[in-house]
Parts: sequence; C-alpha cells; structure tokens
Amino acid sequence: MSDAPIEIDIREILDILPHRYPFLLVDRVLECIPFKSIKAIKNVTFNEPFFGGHFPGKPIMPGVLLLEAMAQTTGLLAAKSHATHHDSASMYYLVGVDKARFKRPVGPGDQLLLTAHLRRTLRGIFKFETTAHVAGELVAVADFMTTRMENTT
Repeated sequence: MSDAPIEIDIREILDILPHRYPFLLVDRVLECIPFKSIKAIKNVTFNEPFFGGHFPGKPIMPGVLLLEAMAQTTGLLAAKSHATHHDSASMYYLVGVDKARFKRPVGPGDQLLLTAHLRRTLRGIFKFETTAHVAGELVAVADFMTTRMENTT
C-alpha cells in the first residue's frame, strides 16, 4: 500500500460510483491516499436542479446534499482502498451519520473542497471524519460510517 496520492478524473469517478446526474456530487478527486484520506471538489453552479426551489431569489445548496457530497467522497476513498467499482459484486452503503454541523450556506459559484479521513475499520464498518470548505472557510463537518455489501440485483 503506497502513500503516494493519486488523482481521479470524472471518467474514473463514474466507473467507481453508481450515482449519475443529477445526483453525482463529486466532480474531481485532487488527491487520494488509499486507506487514509481523500480531497475532492464539487463545483456548485446556478444550473443545479435544486436551486429552482431552494430557495427562489436566494439559492442555497440543501444541507442534505452537502452531506451526500461528503458521503460520495467517502465512497470513493473506500472503493479506491479496496479496488471496487460500481458494477462489481459489492458496493459501499451509508450506515450512519454523526456530528453533522453546518457552518455557512453554500450557493452558486462556490467550489466545495471535500475531505475525508479514514479513522478506523471495525468488523466491516468504516468510520470517516469529513469536512467541506469553500475558499478556505469551513462550511460543514460530519462523521460517516459505511459498510461494504454484496449487490443483490
């Protein structure tokens, strides 16, 4: 296992995650160190489908979608750590979210820097600490737990 960081472009993200537009919320991975950490970006544009209703005249990215972007980032780290992709025999599922806090709104034109650190693995449960920043300012934090499960479909 190497500590050399790797980059992941959108084509490889699509090979790893099962998510697709409009629910794919990671555009690029800047740095991934399997079994350790990941840094990814999400470019938030005015064309996001949720801005039409959240909120007209004052578009704000919903907090649950910030959490989803952070969760997808943990999925990428887990998959790169275990060499899995979306059409493999297994996938990573979210099993818990703790300590979620939102520090400031995210809107059109912002670029999210999403980070996740693998803190521990115990009996098939992976625990991550995650953050989201915009222009160096913390906008959200959360702890996530995921597990790898066999695909049944």
